[in-house]
Amino acid sequence: MREADIGGVHIKYLYHCKRQLWLYARGVRPEHLNTAVQLGEAVHDTSYQRSSPVDLGAARLDHMDGQQWVHEVKSSTRPTPADEAQAIHYCYRLHEVDVPAQGAVLHYPKTRRTKKIVYGASEVEQALADVQKALAVVSADTPPPRLTRSACRGCSFLDYCWSD
Repeated sequence: MREADIGGVHIKYLYHCKRQLWLYARGVRPEHLNTAVQLGEAVHDTSYQRSSPVDLGAARLDHMDGQQWVHEVKSSTRPTPADEAQAIHYCYRLHEVDVPAQGAVLHYPKTRRTKKIVYGASEVEQALADVQKALAVVSADTPPPRLTRSACRGCSFLDYCWSD
């Protein structure tokens, strides 16, 4: 896998579960069978319907406004490090194609909250480091260890990781 192949989902999985990232990079995609993922897609599809997604190849962000802010709709109730890292990654990818993203706004429709992240020098460093970490995980010959079973609750990869 090349650096350019690392997308937002890779970064989200890097923060959530490295084993999930490793499996995803190898084409294991059970997400469509998971009710939490289906709920997230429904929240996304029914929120902010006037916006258009932006496809950057490996990365696909929800939309971008006229002031160069990335907008991401999340189905959870509060920001997570994975959400923030994914949004920063999208800003990084936009800058690579000469689109000067100012930062990102994470939208949480369930709680009607938003979180704004300004894209600055520390975010650039984080994005670069995250891409390298993701590449290290996906290039490993064996999968990373699984998390504790309680940490896997609701994960679409649960059956794959825990069916011994």
